[in-house]
Amino acid sequence: MTQEPLAYRMRPKKIEHIVGQQHLVGKNKIIWRMVQAHRLSSMILYGPPGTGKTSIASAIAGSSKYAFRVLNAATDSKKDLQIVAEEAKMSGSVVLLLDEIHRLDKTKQDFLLPHLESGNIILIGATTENPYINVTPAIRSRTQIFQVYPLTENDIHQAIQRTLNDKENGLGNYAVTIDDQAMKQLTQATNGDLRSALNALELAVLSTSPENDDTIHLTLSAIEEVTQRKALSADKDGDAHYDVISALQKSIRGSDVDAALHYAARIIESGDLNILIRRLAVIAYEDIGLANPSAAQHTISAIQAAQMLGLPEARIPIANAIVELSLSPKSNSAYLAINQALEDVQKGKATHVPVHLKDSHYKGAVALNHGVDYKYPHDYENDWVAQQYLPDEIRSQTYFQPKGNSKIELQLKEINENLKKRQQNELS
Repeated sequence: MTQEPLAYRMRPKKIEHIVGQQHLVGKNKIIWRMVQAHRLSSMILYGPPGTGKTSIASAIAGSSKYAFRVLNAATDSKKDLQIVAEEAKMSGSVVLLLDEIHRLDKTKQDFLLPHLESGNIILIGATTENPYINVTPAIRSRTQIFQVYPLTENDIHQAIQRTLNDKENGLGNYAVTIDDQAMKQLTQATNGDLRSALNALELAVLSTSPENDDTIHLTLSAIEEVTQRKALSADKDGDAHYDVISALQKSIRGSDVDAALHYAARIIESGDLNILIRRLAVIAYEDIGLANPSAAQHTISAIQAAQMLGLPEARIPIANAIVELSLSPKSNSAYLAINQALEDVQKGKATHVPVHLKDSHYKGAVALNHGVDYKYPHDYENDWVAQQYLPDEIRSQTYFQPKGNSKIELQLKEINENLKKRQQNELS
């Protein structure tokens, strides 16, 4: 008899065994509360492959003691749905995981709807497509929609350790040792896809010859073979990994789009999407900044798309952002300004707030003269009026010094200089 794949055997049977997706299944979160209250409702889970959609459905069924059935909306027939419906009538309720629910045709939908209404079938639809766009309104209106996200490296590491210790369903009957770099590669190269990580782990264990003491030693090269990905760095301390990330930022800052794409490709190939998108967000605001504020907006949109898509498709919006950031005008004026302000605060220049700026929304404020002489700018022409805002000790300090590297920053520079001069003239 053929044994089921490791990922299938390790599928959680209780809600507390689910790895990741704690925003849904963590204690006191929505799905956890449904299970605890025995008030299950139909739902749609959407997100990248291998992120736990089937695991959540399996755990819900196991925790609630309902029968659990799995069908595919694209390949299974109406007759298959009828069999599940009959079972639901006999047993009371069945949890049905319907994969690729976005491909459910009208005939199957029309058959399914009354069973959802009656509660005989608790539907858990799974899809990698946005259900607000790709699932019919009739199904959407009868389900709760929850998004699942790629698992973190820590999530996958936790699942691997559990698998290596599980003697009943996992690999606990093998004496497996795995090098730190091999473990890191396994958690990174599978891009938040636990199914892929467990499949790769099983292949590595079964294809590696035991040593003299029957220990199966998994090295970095063994994991690279089963994941079909080279590690970004085999350096123990990870220095080369951060060197590549540094080179990416410096290439974008230096407007070398080809170099930026090269270093981004190395990070993508390593599977470390999270560190790539975090760095791009930093670059957008630190290095491009006020020279092209729309580039930051576009970058955040690209990051959101990348997170929704997961790798490998995430590379597409990421590439768009990198090209725009590389070829955009640059300015670090806001970055320098906040650093200078922080430096002053750290040096003890966080002195008394001017009395007219102090909070006056409480009884007794007038007696303390707090906020009494404050001038409300909206009461004045052009919504501006001259008054002091900085503390007395640093009233003449200037942090923001725009460089004028684009029309937008030139405009900000001109506005700032005009307001400074006007304020100085009117307060002198």
